[in-house]
Amino acid sequence: MSLPPVYILAIESSCDDTSASVLRGAEALSNVVATQHIHEEYGGVVPELASRAHQQHIVPLVHQALAKANIDKKQLSAIAFTRGPGLLGSLLVGTSFAKSLSLGLGIPLIEVNHMEAHVLAHFLETPGKQPPPFPFLAMTISGGHTQIIRVDDYFRMEILGETLDDAAGEAFDKSAKLLGFPYPGGPLIDKHAAQGDPTRFTFPIPKVGGFDFSFSGLKTSILYFLQRETAANPDFISQNRDDICASIQYTIVRILMQKLRKASKATGIKHVAIGGGVSANSGIRQALKDAEREWGWTTYIPPFEYCTDNAAMIGIVGYFKYLQGDFATLNVSAKARYRLGS
Repeated sequence: MSLPPVYILAIESSCDDTSASVLRGAEALSNVVATQHIHEEYGGVVPELASRAHQQHIVPLVHQALAKANIDKKQLSAIAFTRGPGLLGSLLVGTSFAKSLSLGLGIPLIEVNHMEAHVLAHFLETPGKQPPPFPFLAMTISGGHTQIIRVDDYFRMEILGETLDDAAGEAFDKSAKLLGFPYPGGPLIDKHAAQGDPTRFTFPIPKVGGFDFSFSGLKTSILYFLQRETAANPDFISQNRDDICASIQYTIVRILMQKLRKASKATGIKHVAIGGGVSANSGIRQALKDAEREWGWTTYIPPFEYCTDNAAMIGIVGYFKYLQGDFATLNVSAKARYRLGS
């Protein structure tokens, strides 16, 4: 006699994307995302506006996710939600909704660490892709986080290195702002970099010990470089935009890959996975593919829809926790700072 399928409703609301997903086991039946465009006019995410937008989006999105999955809410086995880390106001919206629906339906509640979800997104069933075997190295790269993690099992992870100040995604976005690009500017740097010469301009590689990162000094050097060049030639940026973007991207990717290679050599692990919004960057993806040939790695790159913040990745963590009976109580609260493994 076969067991009934496990259906997980997942909710993600850690920053400025509201998302809902329905999983049947490890398969995402739906994964819908509402992006908040209101932040573009402010050049960055405004926390209060983000939480208000989550309140507007969450109910319609959950209805849409259920409808797209062709699932009635009474068929759900559990509800998984992002507990943290993230913007507290945004997290509170998702946490409160998940707790209320869990109570109303009388089904288990599962809390999920957002960074853990980026790592385990590789275990979502994806045609033509296999998940990495344990142990593997995971590099999570986003606007708020840059980490190298040793993953020995679904819930045994160790942070080997992380950023000491700014994240790689912030370095991309702040550099883009200096170049006059609208928010979010990281993807625009990637677009222009494809047409530029990555060796045209040289930026410093920060000297940071161990497997940790630092990007604040790089941002400052880019600022001073642009100020100096535009003082001599007001049209410098417009005349050299592609080469500037290519050089910035080349430097950031080089910083990431140097640390990742160092971690691989120290641990002997050659299965390497990436995750987080910045893992959609074409320069990073190409560098990983080059590493397969040069360093003998086997690399794992998630589909674009699972790179940025999405509820399907929350759902896969929820599924594995459901199988272990790892449920939260209704006393659970959102945590803006929620360290991996805590």
